[in-house]
Amino acid sequence: MVGSALWRLLKNDGYSNLVFAGSDILDLRVQRDVEAFFETKRPEYVFLAAAKVGGILANSTRRAEFLYDNLMITSNIIHASFKYEVKKLLFLGSSCIYPKDASQPIQESSLLTGPMEETNEPYAIAKIAGIKLCETYRDQYNVDFISAMPTNLYGPNDNYDLQSSHVLPALVRKIHSAKIRKLDKVEIWGTGRPLREFLHVDDLAKACKFLMENYSDRATINVGSGKDLSIIELTETIKEIIKYEGKIVFDTSMPDGMYRKLLDSSKILNLGWKPEIDLKSGILEVYHTADKTGW
Repeated sequence: MVGSALWRLLKNDGYSNLVFAGSDILDLRVQRDVEAFFETKRPEYVFLAAAKVGGILANSTRRAEFLYDNLMITSNIIHASFKYEVKKLLFLGSSCIYPKDASQPIQESSLLTGPMEETNEPYAIAKIAGIKLCETYRDQYNVDFISAMPTNLYGPNDNYDLQSSHVLPALVRKIHSAKIRKLDKVEIWGTGRPLREFLHVDDLAKACKFLMENYSDRATINVGSGKDLSIIELTETIKEIIKYEGKIVFDTSMPDGMYRKLLDSSKILNLGWKPEIDLKSGILEVYHTADKTGW
Protein backbone atom coordinates (compact mmCIF):
# COMPACT_ATOMS: atom_id res chain seq x y z
CA MET A 1 0.00 0.00 0.00
CA VAL A 2 2.72 2.50 0.98
CA GLY A 3 4.97 1.54 -1.92
CA SER A 4 2.22 2.01 -4.50
CA ALA A 5 1.28 5.38 -2.98
CA LEU A 6 4.90 6.54 -3.19
CA TRP A 7 5.11 5.30 -6.78
CA ARG A 8 1.96 7.25 -7.77
CA LEU A 9 3.21 10.43 -6.11
CA LEU A 10 6.70 10.33 -7.60
CA LYS A 11 5.37 9.52 -11.08
CA ASN A 12 2.88 12.39 -10.86
CA ASP A 13 5.67 14.71 -9.71
CA GLY A 14 7.71 13.92 -12.82
CA TYR A 15 10.20 11.34 -11.54
CA SER A 16 10.87 8.75 -14.23
CA ASN A 17 13.91 6.75 -13.14
CA LEU A 18 12.07 4.74 -10.48
CA VAL A 19 13.04 1.27 -9.32
CA PHE A 20 10.48 -1.02 -7.71
CA ALA A 21 10.42 -4.71 -6.84
CA GLY A 22 7.38 -6.37 -5.32
CA SER A 23 7.49 -9.53 -3.24
CA ASP A 24 6.57 -11.57 -6.32
CA ILE A 25 9.83 -10.43 -7.96
CA LEU A 26 12.28 -10.14 -5.07
CA ASP A 27 12.32 -11.93 -1.71
CA LEU A 28 13.70 -9.26 0.58
CA ARG A 29 14.39 -11.84 3.29
CA VAL A 30 17.20 -13.35 1.20
CA GLN A 31 20.40 -11.32 1.55
CA ARG A 32 22.12 -12.49 -1.64
CA ASP A 33 19.04 -11.63 -3.73
CA VAL A 34 18.75 -8.18 -2.16
CA GLU A 35 22.43 -7.45 -2.74
CA ALA A 36 22.21 -8.66 -6.34
CA PHE A 37 19.28 -6.31 -6.89
CA PHE A 38 21.19 -3.35 -5.43
CA GLU A 39 24.30 -4.18 -7.41
CA THR A 40 22.31 -4.26 -10.65
CA LYS A 41 19.92 -1.33 -10.08
CA ARG A 42 22.18 0.98 -8.00
CA PRO A 43 19.39 3.07 -6.43
CA GLU A 44 20.40 6.50 -5.15
CA TYR A 45 17.46 7.04 -2.79
CA VAL A 46 15.62 4.30 -0.90
CA PHE A 47 12.17 4.44 0.69
CA LEU A 48 12.08 1.35 2.91
CA ALA A 49 8.34 0.67 3.17
CA ALA A 50 8.44 -3.12 2.83
CA ALA A 51 7.20 -5.11 5.82
CA LYS A 52 5.08 -8.06 6.87
CA VAL A 53 2.06 -6.44 8.51
CA GLY A 54 -1.28 -7.40 10.01
CA GLY A 55 -3.86 -6.77 12.71
CA ILE A 56 -4.28 -8.25 16.18
CA LEU A 57 -5.15 -11.75 14.91
CA ALA A 58 -2.14 -12.02 12.59
CA ASN A 59 0.22 -10.48 15.15
CA SER A 60 -1.01 -12.87 17.85
CA THR A 61 -0.85 -16.11 15.85
CA ARG A 62 2.16 -15.58 13.55
CA ARG A 63 4.61 -14.00 15.97
CA ALA A 64 7.72 -15.81 14.74
CA GLU A 65 7.08 -14.77 11.13
CA PHE A 66 6.44 -11.17 12.10
CA LEU A 67 9.73 -11.01 13.97
CA TYR A 68 11.92 -13.00 11.56
CA ASP A 69 10.58 -11.68 8.27
CA ASN A 70 10.70 -8.05 9.32
CA LEU A 71 14.17 -8.37 10.85
CA MET A 72 15.49 -9.91 7.65
CA ILE A 73 13.78 -7.43 5.31
CA THR A 74 15.01 -4.44 7.29
CA SER A 75 18.55 -5.69 7.88
CA ASN A 76 19.12 -6.74 4.28
CA ILE A 77 17.94 -3.47 2.76
CA ILE A 78 19.70 -1.16 5.20
CA HIS A 79 22.99 -3.06 4.88
CA ALA A 80 22.74 -3.18 1.08
CA SER A 81 22.00 0.55 1.03
CA PHE A 82 25.23 1.13 2.94
CA LYS A 83 27.25 -1.34 0.87
CA TYR A 84 26.13 0.09 -2.48
CA GLU A 85 26.44 3.73 -1.37
CA VAL A 86 22.84 4.88 -1.43
CA LYS A 87 22.74 8.67 -1.01
CA LYS A 88 19.78 8.67 1.37
CA LEU A 89 17.49 6.09 2.95
CA LEU A 90 14.16 6.60 4.72
CA PHE A 91 13.07 3.73 6.98
CA LEU A 92 9.39 3.54 7.91
CA GLY A 93 8.58 2.10 11.31
CA SER A 94 5.26 1.98 13.12
CA SER A 95 3.53 3.62 16.07
CA CYS A 96 3.48 0.22 17.81
CA ILE A 97 7.18 0.67 18.69
CA TYR A 98 6.23 2.85 21.64
CA PRO A 99 5.53 1.61 25.19
CA LYS A 100 1.95 0.61 25.91
CA ASP A 101 1.79 3.05 28.82
CA ALA A 102 3.50 5.96 27.07
CA SER A 103 2.17 9.45 27.81
CA GLN A 104 -0.27 10.70 25.15
CA PRO A 105 0.25 12.07 22.60
CA ILE A 106 3.36 9.92 22.19
CA GLN A 107 6.62 11.78 21.67
CA GLU A 108 9.60 10.29 19.86
CA SER A 109 11.55 10.38 23.13
CA SER A 110 9.20 7.72 24.58
CA LEU A 111 10.97 4.97 22.62
CA LEU A 112 12.36 2.19 24.85
CA THR A 113 11.14 3.79 28.08
CA GLY A 114 8.78 0.90 28.97
CA PRO A 115 7.29 -2.45 27.86
CA MET A 116 5.43 -2.70 24.55
CA GLU A 117 1.88 -3.92 24.00
CA GLU A 118 2.12 -7.73 24.01
CA THR A 119 0.03 -8.55 20.93
CA ASN A 120 2.36 -6.79 18.49
CA GLU A 121 5.66 -7.00 20.38
CA PRO A 122 7.53 -9.11 17.73
CA TYR A 123 6.65 -6.66 14.96
CA ALA A 124 7.58 -3.71 17.17
CA ILE A 125 10.96 -5.23 18.06
CA ALA A 126 11.79 -5.67 14.38
CA LYS A 127 10.88 -2.04 13.70
CA ILE A 128 12.95 -0.82 16.64
CA ALA A 129 15.87 -2.81 15.22
CA GLY A 130 15.44 -0.87 11.96
CA ILE A 131 15.59 2.45 13.81
CA LYS A 132 18.75 1.36 15.61
CA LEU A 133 20.34 0.16 12.37
CA CYS A 134 19.74 3.58 10.82
CA GLU A 135 21.23 5.27 13.89
CA THR A 136 24.29 3.04 14.15
CA TYR A 137 25.13 3.06 10.43
CA ARG A 138 24.73 6.83 10.53
CA ASP A 139 26.99 7.14 13.58
CA GLN A 140 29.68 4.74 12.36
CA TYR A 141 29.73 5.44 8.63
CA ASN A 142 28.26 8.96 8.34
CA VAL A 143 25.48 7.87 5.97
CA ASP A 144 22.23 9.80 5.58
CA PHE A 145 19.81 7.17 6.90
CA ILE A 146 16.66 8.55 8.57
CA SER A 147 13.60 6.93 10.14
CA ALA A 148 9.96 7.96 10.42
CA MET A 149 7.12 6.46 12.46
CA PRO A 150 3.72 6.60 10.73
CA THR A 151 0.47 6.15 12.59
CA ASN A 152 -2.19 3.63 11.46
CA LEU A 153 -2.58 3.82 7.68
CA TYR A 154 -5.42 3.19 5.24
CA GLY A 155 -6.02 3.86 1.56
CA PRO A 156 -5.84 2.36 -1.94
CA ASN A 157 -4.41 -1.18 -2.16
CA ASP A 158 -5.13 -1.87 1.50
CA ASN A 159 -5.39 -5.46 2.75
CA TYR A 160 -9.00 -6.56 3.32
CA ASP A 161 -8.26 -10.16 4.31
CA LEU A 162 -10.04 -10.68 7.64
CA GLN A 163 -7.27 -13.00 8.85
CA SER A 164 -4.46 -10.47 8.41
CA SER A 165 -5.90 -6.99 7.93
CA HIS A 166 -5.79 -3.97 10.23
CA VAL A 167 -8.87 -2.65 11.99
CA LEU A 168 -10.13 -0.09 9.45
CA PRO A 169 -10.14 -2.30 6.31
CA ALA A 170 -11.46 -5.23 8.39
CA LEU A 171 -14.40 -3.11 9.55
CA VAL A 172 -15.10 -1.91 6.02
CA ARG A 173 -15.23 -5.47 4.73
CA LYS A 174 -17.27 -6.84 7.63
CA ILE A 175 -19.89 -4.12 7.47
CA HIS A 176 -20.11 -4.20 3.65
CA SER A 177 -20.51 -7.99 3.71
CA ALA A 178 -23.22 -7.75 6.37
CA LYS A 179 -25.13 -5.25 4.23
CA ILE A 180 -24.88 -7.38 1.08
CA ARG A 181 -25.90 -10.53 2.96
CA LYS A 182 -28.69 -8.66 4.79
CA LEU A 183 -27.37 -9.63 8.21
CA ASP A 184 -28.98 -7.93 11.20
CA LYS A 185 -25.73 -7.60 13.16
CA VAL A 186 -21.93 -7.41 12.86
CA GLU A 187 -19.62 -8.74 15.57
CA ILE A 188 -16.46 -6.73 16.32
CA TRP A 189 -13.52 -7.80 18.49
CA GLY A 190 -12.95 -6.01 21.81
CA THR A 191 -14.83 -3.36 23.72
CA GLY A 192 -14.70 -0.66 21.06
CA ARG A 193 -13.27 1.79 23.58
CA PRO A 194 -9.61 1.94 22.40
CA LEU A 195 -8.65 5.11 20.55
CA ARG A 196 -6.86 5.02 17.20
CA GLU A 197 -5.33 7.63 14.92
CA PHE A 198 -5.49 7.16 11.14
CA LEU A 199 -3.61 8.68 8.21
CA HIS A 200 -4.40 8.29 4.52
CA VAL A 201 -1.52 6.60 2.72
CA ASP A 202 -1.36 9.40 0.12
CA ASP A 203 -0.67 11.85 2.96
CA LEU A 204 2.09 9.55 4.20
CA ALA A 205 3.62 9.39 0.69
CA LYS A 206 3.78 13.19 0.63
CA ALA A 207 5.34 13.16 4.10
CA CYS A 208 7.99 10.67 2.93
CA LYS A 209 8.94 12.83 -0.04
CA PHE A 210 8.95 15.88 2.22
CA LEU A 211 11.30 14.19 4.69
CA MET A 212 13.63 13.03 1.92
CA GLU A 213 13.93 16.64 0.81
CA ASN A 214 13.88 18.44 4.16
CA TYR A 215 14.99 16.16 7.01
CA SER A 216 18.41 14.77 7.85
CA ASP A 217 18.67 13.92 11.51
CA ARG A 218 19.59 10.92 13.65
CA ALA A 219 16.36 11.16 15.65
CA THR A 220 13.27 9.39 14.39
CA ILE A 221 10.23 11.51 13.53
CA ASN A 222 6.51 10.80 13.97
CA VAL A 223 4.01 11.14 11.11
CA GLY A 224 0.35 11.29 12.09
CA SER A 225 -2.92 13.14 11.56
CA GLY A 226 -3.01 14.53 15.11
CA LYS A 227 -6.57 13.25 15.70
CA ASP A 228 -7.89 10.00 17.11
CA LEU A 229 -11.28 8.41 17.68
CA SER A 230 -12.64 5.33 19.41
CA ILE A 231 -13.23 2.08 17.55
CA ILE A 232 -16.92 2.62 18.34
CA GLU A 233 -16.83 6.00 16.57
CA LEU A 234 -14.87 4.54 13.66
CA THR A 235 -17.40 1.73 13.30
CA GLU A 236 -20.31 4.18 13.29
CA THR A 237 -18.57 6.31 10.64
CA ILE A 238 -18.03 3.27 8.39
CA LYS A 239 -21.58 2.09 9.04
CA GLU A 240 -22.91 5.49 7.94
CA ILE A 241 -20.76 5.55 4.77
CA ILE A 242 -21.82 2.03 3.77
CA LYS A 243 -25.45 2.72 4.78
CA TYR A 244 -25.70 -0.43 6.88
CA GLU A 245 -28.71 -0.43 9.20
CA GLY A 246 -27.95 -3.48 11.35
CA LYS A 247 -26.59 -3.68 14.89
CA ILE A 248 -22.92 -3.58 15.93
CA VAL A 249 -22.04 -6.08 18.68
CA PHE A 250 -18.70 -5.89 20.49
CA ASP A 251 -17.18 -9.17 21.71
CA THR A 252 -15.58 -8.06 24.98
CA SER A 253 -13.91 -11.46 25.48
CA MET A 254 -11.47 -10.64 22.66
CA PRO A 255 -8.38 -8.39 23.07
CA ASP A 256 -8.45 -4.64 22.54
CA GLY A 257 -4.73 -4.13 22.02
CA MET A 258 -3.13 -0.90 23.20
CA TYR A 259 -5.75 1.51 24.61
CA ARG A 260 -4.46 4.63 22.85
CA LYS A 261 -1.78 5.37 20.24
CA LEU A 262 -1.92 9.05 19.35
CA LEU A 263 1.37 10.33 18.01
CA ASP A 264 2.83 13.73 18.77
CA SER A 265 3.63 14.85 15.22
CA SER A 266 4.58 18.40 16.14
CA LYS A 267 8.14 17.94 14.86
CA ILE A 268 7.15 17.28 11.24
CA LEU A 269 4.26 19.79 11.42
CA ASN A 270 6.71 22.48 12.51
CA LEU A 271 8.90 21.64 9.52
CA GLY A 272 6.02 22.47 7.16
CA TRP A 273 4.20 19.21 6.30
CA LYS A 274 0.56 18.64 7.18
CA PRO A 275 -2.07 16.01 6.26
CA GLU A 276 -4.69 16.98 3.70
CA ILE A 277 -7.28 14.14 3.64
CA ASP A 278 -9.88 14.01 6.43
CA LEU A 279 -10.85 10.56 7.68
CA LYS A 280 -14.47 10.46 6.52
CA SER A 281 -13.59 11.59 2.98
CA GLY A 282 -10.73 9.12 2.87
CA ILE A 283 -12.86 6.16 3.95
CA LEU A 284 -15.59 7.14 1.47
CA GLU A 285 -13.00 7.16 -1.34
CA VAL A 286 -11.43 3.80 -0.48
CA TYR A 287 -14.82 2.15 0.00
CA HIS A 288 -16.05 3.17 -3.44
CA THR A 289 -12.79 2.23 -5.17
CA ALA A 290 -11.98 -1.03 -3.33
CA ASP A 291 -12.13 -4.32 -5.25
CA LYS A 292 -15.00 -6.06 -3.44
CA THR A 293 -14.69 -9.32 -5.37
CA GLY A 294 -15.15 -12.17 -2.94
CA TRP A 295 -16.52 -10.03 -0.10
